[in-house]
Amino acid sequence: MSIRHGLLALLERGQMYGYQLRAAFEESTGSTWPLNIGQVYTTLSRLERDGLVRSLPESEAGQRPYEITDAGRADLTLWFATPVSRTDRPRDELAIKLALALTTPGVDVRSVVQTQRSATMRTLQELTRLKYASDRPEELPWRLVLDAMVFQAEAEVRWLDHCETSLVGYRPTGPGRLPTSPAEAVDRADEEARR
Repeated sequence: MSIRHGLLALLERGQMYGYQLRAAFEESTGSTWPLNIGQVYTTLSRLERDGLVRSLPESEAGQRPYEITDAGRADLTLWFATPVSRTDRPRDELAIKLALALTTPGVDVRSVVQTQRSATMRTLQELTRLKYASDRPEELPWRLVLDAMVFQAEAEVRWLDHCETSLVGYRPTGPGRLPTSPAEAVDRADEEARR
């Protein structure tokens, strides 16, 4: 989720100043994505520069509220209507870590997998505990974020199980070298079978 669109969605509710936006953002996401107040004001400046929000006069308390513009509403509507692509998400550090562990001499890949599985299982238990701690209707936005995190953790455990199964028959193909194509992998497997 982009902070930009998160703030636009919050401003669609009504005028807010920076600290209110940060609190509403964290409340909506169950504090699963802590937001730095500097990020809020930097993003608001960009949104204002782009004509998506406008700042209003300061209150007596010195707080400057912002409101969404028509252009901001159009941008927000487009964001809600556009599916999130896998390529829009950050790189999967764990997949990269395991790929590198396989090709780095001296790394016990099975230990890396086990360590990650233990950490993911602890996270999954904590998320599950949080999920069942409350079921008030006003907490639905937070519970949906929590459900997404639970499903991601469950998928990660399944993927780690798959990795561990794949490691059972894995034999390095040379010092830090993996096959460069499926055809090369088949050729190497045939060669190893003949030995």
